Amino acid sequence: MNNIYQEEPTQILTHRDYTVERMEKKQIKHVDAPQIYISSEQVEQPEGLEDTLDLDQYRTKEVIATGYTAGVESTGKSPDHPAYGITYSGVKVTRDLYSTIAADLTVFPLGTILYIPDYGFGVVADKGGAINGNKIDLYYPTVEQVYDQWGKKQVEVYVIEYGDGKLTEQVLTDLNNTEALQVFRSEYKAE
Repeated sequence: MNNIYQEEPTQILTHRDYTVERMEKKQIKHVDAPQIYISSEQVEQPEGLEDTLDLDQYRTKEVIATGYTAGVESTGKSPDHPAYGITYSGVKVTRDLYSTIAADLTVFPLGTILYIPDYGFGVVADKGGAINGNKIDLYYPTVEQVYDQWGKKQVEVYVIEYGDGKLTEQVLTDLNNTEALQVFRSEYKAE
C-alpha cells in the first residue's frame, strides 16, 4: 500500500503583516471503497409462493378439500350472531398468507400448518360439523369465491407442522407477518 500524505499548514510565526507557514506532512489512512458488481443477467422472479418452497421435505396427505365461508350457508350463523366468524379455536376466520381452515382434529390438531397447492398455507383453527377423516374445509370470505376459486377437490397437502391443539390470534398474526413471505401476501389476503 502506498502512503499518501496531505499537507496541512501550521502557523509558526506571526510578525506584523506577515505570516510564515510551515507545511507538515500528515499520513492519511487509505481505505478501499467497497466494490459493487452490476450484472446484466436477468434473474427470473418466482411466479408465486409455491415456486419458492421446497415442499419435498414435508410429509403429504391426500384429502378432500372443500371451501367454506363464515356465513349461514356454511356455519348456520348470520352476521348478527355473536359467534359469527369465530372458529372453534377462538380465532377469527381469515383469508391471508396463512388462512384459517377446518379439519378433523384427530387427523390434524388445532394449530397444524398445511400447504395446500392452489390455496396457500392453511392453519387448522376449526373443526367443522361435517369434516371427518381426511377432509378439510378452506376458508373464503364469500360464497362466490368458494365456487369460483375452489369448489371441491381431491388434493395432496403438505404437512408443514403438526399443531399442539391450540391456536391464538397472536400466533396467527405472527405467521401472517412473517417478513420473508410478505412479497407473496397480496396473492392471498382478502380485501
